[in-house]
Amino acid sequence: MGPLDLLNHLLNFVAPAFFVAVLVTLSARIFMRKSPAAHALWAQSAINFVVSVAVLALGLWFFGRDGKMLTYLGMALLCATSQWVMLRGWKA
Repeated sequence: MGPLDLLNHLLNFVAPAFFVAVLVTLSARIFMRKSPAAHALWAQSAINFVVSVAVLALGLWFFGRDGKMLTYLGMALLCATSQWVMLRGWKA
């Protein structure tokens, strides 16, 4: 596999994590208005992205292949949970 193929596969692997992280961060601005932002918008997105990529990597390791719906479910749940923790959702 050449370097461009490797880059293409890596970008396709992390693309769902990127879009879920940004979508969850922007949605939190709409649905969790009462809680003050703990970090800047880009920092929240970056933290959510790291959490999402970690879940995808764990799913790849556990199942032996990527693209499993259970991995995507875990990614969405843990990304939303990290956003909730960052915004101190239990206090709102």
